Order: sequence, then structure tokens, then C-alpha cells
Amino acid sequence: MGDKGSAPIFACKGLSLDLGGREVLTDISCELRTGEVLGIIGPNGAGKTSLLEILSGRYVPKSGSVHFQGRRINELSLFQRARIGIGRTYQTPVVPEELTIGETFKAARQAYKPYLTRFDAEYGASLVNFIYDEDKRTSQLKTFERRKLLLACLLMRRPKILLMDEPAAGLINSEIDEIDRILRVLSKEMNIAVLIVEHRIELLDSIADRVMVMDAGEVIAQGELSEVVNSPAVRAAYFEHVAG
Repeated sequence: MGDKGSAPIFACKGLSLDLGGREVLTDISCELRTGEVLGIIGPNGAGKTSLLEILSGRYVPKSGSVHFQGRRINELSLFQRARIGIGRTYQTPVVPEELTIGETFKAARQAYKPYLTRFDAEYGASLVNFIYDEDKRTSQLKTFERRKLLLACLLMRRPKILLMDEPAAGLINSEIDEIDRILRVLSKEMNIAVLIVEHRIELLDSIADRVMVMDAGEVIAQGELSEVVNSPAVRAAYFEHVAG
């Protein structure tokens, strides 16, 4: 767990967002420390992915601010945030299907300076237990292998924070167990801060230091998972909604 006494490495304050004339986020604030895992849960339409889009730099908030290592980064674009150490994964693992795995790693290594070596690619792959054939086309990879490839490409740049959108989506139980182990290594051994949107409560129960519950674009609870899931507001907004 991140050091409670340390300054947050990543934070947002008072974020609000309008899309298509509709307010989808209202006054969202959170913070994350090095090595900490913050889980975000809530029903579909709660605004979880929209929050990730702001944090990663794809969306511009109507109000509020995003801070990284004590610096306000609202003005930085998605690729600029990636270059300073903010990695992002997506719910659907889209890979360049016309390329081989080796070509994909090469493209990632040479995406921007300083250019990385094959050893950096091997380092990223080793962190996620991705065993691969360089000549295999990425179109032949299964869902979990695609996730591993994309995550390895991020990790070779040694990010300081990962923003992850449902990394367990489409995976079977044994693969979820492996994602659990990978995220433990990244957060607790590599000291990477992880913010994870996830519907698999069992995964968050295992790895998350804290959770934040969202509904209708607002934060309705924060704290340890065992505490927030028993909140009447959370049950009404999330679990009963899902059951219905």
C-alpha cells in the first residue's frame, strides 16, 4: 500500500465534464500514491471511463484539475502525458493486426526518443509473463495475450502510473488470477501507482488498497472495499442496479 504520509504522485480535484450537452461528471476528486492500487467501481454509465479519458488527456474537463508529481498537467495532451510516465490501457485490447509481435515491439521501442533496445522489450514482456514468437502475427493472439503485449509495450518505458480500464474483461478465472499476480508485482515490487476501473469485485478485493464508487457521474463512497460495499447508498446505486 502507498505510504499514507507521502504526497500523492497523481491526483484530480473537482473534475466536471459535459458531453453532448449533458453533464457526465460532477466534482470528482481522488488521489493516488506510489505503489498504491485504487479501484473504481460503479454501474454502467456511472462515468468511470470518462474519468479515465480526462486523466489520460483525451478529454478536456469543463472544470477542475489533474496533477502529476505535484505539477498541474491539464494542458498536456494524451501523448505528452504518456511521455512523462502516465500509461493507459483500454477495455478492448486493440493490436496492430497487420504487424508481427516483433514488429509491434519495434514500433513501440521507436515511438519516441530515447529509442529503446530489444532488451527493453524483453524486460516489459518478462514483467507480464508474455512468452512470444516474434514472427507471429498479432491477429493470431487471444484476448489475454493481446493485453499482455500492449501492457509490455507500456512497461518497457517504465511508467510511474497505470490507468487501466477493465483489464479482466473477457478473461477466464485462471487468467484473472494471473492478472492479479501481475498487478501485485507492478504495484508492490515495481512501485507503480495503479488506478483500475473494474467490474470484477473479486479482483479488486484481492489487490485494491482502496476503492472509489461512482454513480451518475458522482463519487458516492470511498474507502476499503469491505466497508463501501455494505453502504446503503452503494447497494442502492450499484449492486441492486446490476441485479435489476
